[in-house]
This record gives sequence, C-alpha cells and structure tokens, in this order.
Amino acid sequence: MAKRKMILDLDTGVDDALAIAYALADPEVDLIGIVSSYGNNLLDVCAENSLKLLELLGHTDIPVFKGLPHSSTTDHFDVMQVSKDIHGNNGIGEVQLPAPSRSVEEESGVDFYIDAAHKYGKDLIIIPTGPMTNLAAALKKDPEIAHLIGNVTFMGGALTVEGNVTPVAEANINQDPKAANEVLTSDLPLTMVGLDVTLRTLLTKKETQQWRNLGTKAGKAYADITDFYIDAYYNLDIDKNGCAIHDPLAVGVGIDPSFVTTLSLFVKCVYEEGPYYARIIGDNSKLNDPNPNVKVAINVDKERYLKVFMNHLTNLFKEH
Repeated sequence: MAKRKMILDLDTGVDDALAIAYALADPEVDLIGIVSSYGNNLLDVCAENSLKLLELLGHTDIPVFKGLPHSSTTDHFDVMQVSKDIHGNNGIGEVQLPAPSRSVEEESGVDFYIDAAHKYGKDLIIIPTGPMTNLAAALKKDPEIAHLIGNVTFMGGALTVEGNVTPVAEANINQDPKAANEVLTSDLPLTMVGLDVTLRTLLTKKETQQWRNLGTKAGKAYADITDFYIDAYYNLDIDKNGCAIHDPLAVGVGIDPSFVTTLSLFVKCVYEEGPYYARIIGDNSKLNDPNPNVKVAINVDKERYLKVFMNHLTNLFKEH
C-alpha cells in the first residue's frame, strides 16, 4: 500500500486509457477510484470505457464513479466530430473490449471527491484530464476540500503555446471554462500540465510495437488503441512524428514533479464570449502576491519521462 492516494477524473479516450495504465503501474501511488466525465465521448461511454480497461488490466477492485454529464453552463453535451476522429467513435480507438462485469458505483463522483479529501487529506492527488466540471462542483458543495487535498495536477490549458481548438483555447478547458476558472482561482494547490509540455512528449509505433510483441491481451489492445491515435495525429496533420501522450504525463507529474520545469503564478480562465474564450492567462490583479497557487509546467524532461512511461506500461502489460 502506497502512502499517497490518487483519483483520476477521466473522459476516457485513448490518452486517458494510457493514464489509467500509468497510475496502476506506478508503485508510488494507490489508484483509489476513477471519476468519469464527458468530453472525448458521452459520460456513460467514458465510464464504461474505464470499467473495461480496469478489467483488462486485472483491477476490478478499483471503483468507477459517474460525474456530471455536461458543463456547468449548458444543459446537454454533444460529442464533437474531431473527438471521434481522434479517439474513435467508441473513445478507445474502435478497439472492442468485452462488456464489463460490474457497474459504476451508486455514489456520485462529486461526493466521492469530498469523502476522499476528508479521509486522505494531503496524501490525496487528483488528476483531472478532461473538463473541470466535477471538481468545481465538489468545491462548491464543500469549499473546505480546497485546504485538504494535497495536489491537483490537471491536463489542460496552454499558456506559452497555441491552443488546439482555437488559437488560445485547449480542448479540456474549452469544455467548461467557467468551472476551470472556479478551480484555478480557488485555494487548491494546482499544477497545470498543458499543451506547453504535452505536445513535446510523443509516442510512436516503435513503442507500441514493443507492447504488441509481448503477446498479451493488454499489450495488443493498448497497441491497437494507441496506433489509432497515432494514425489520427498523422491523418489530421496534428503531428506526423507521433501522438502526444497528454493525460499520462499529468499522472507522471502528479507523482514526480521533477519531470517538468514550472512557473509559479496566479492564473485565471477567461470565459466571457469572445476571441479569448477559454484562455488561461496570468492574473494581473495578483502579480505581486507572494504565494501563487498554480505551478504551470513550461518544459519537460521528455526522454526521462518516456523511459519511465514505457517501463511502467510494458511491465504492466506483460502480466495481462
């Protein structure tokens, strides 16, 4: 049993699937639950994907909770076509996994956050890799958790590079900028793992072939899932050198912050309609405040991270 506990908040697509594997494989943390979100697909699909992947990896002991089905400012959610193009219609690269043998938990993801914060305190790490809707709702329901949770390392945003849905907006933040701003301007200790670093951290078919060569169910499934993603990056001209492993980098940094170089500052998310909608930017009103709550990753030791990533996942896939 590791001292530190981790909750993943996932809209389970391809890189979220890799994040699950990384969290399971790292001995420094215990993955205590997955809170599902909307984003790469509908909430129910994302929750079922998490159940299927946990089963594939031999971890039916880890509960999956449903979060909220749409953003805090809308009454429904429609999957964007670009999400289907990148992650497949089923969210996991069109790979068909067996139906899960169990269901999501009765407790809501928001209440699970609150319970875990009170139970584990500073030993709790939360990794949101989709919209911030669930965490913002938990903060609203119990503001005290901002002072209990050890760290929130989120995949989202773009501070020093362009966005991926508009020139300034990154997809996860764009899903619910209001919720993102509520989290960013709270007292939570935050680390932002945005496009600034994730776009530098690429996986290729050379790596996925190593998983395929293991001859295991998990190795083949994860190779197929990730190859779909690599092909999508190539065909959509996102990057022809490989796919960015966004979400597992956030997991890695949550466990070992030395993978990245950070800039400490107060930030906010612009959510008034206009050209800067969903932009994360430094907060001028707090420039001279000596205790910023956000560490923004601006550079990454990609070679060291990729080595650890491959060791973790390859060893896990060998067993399943």
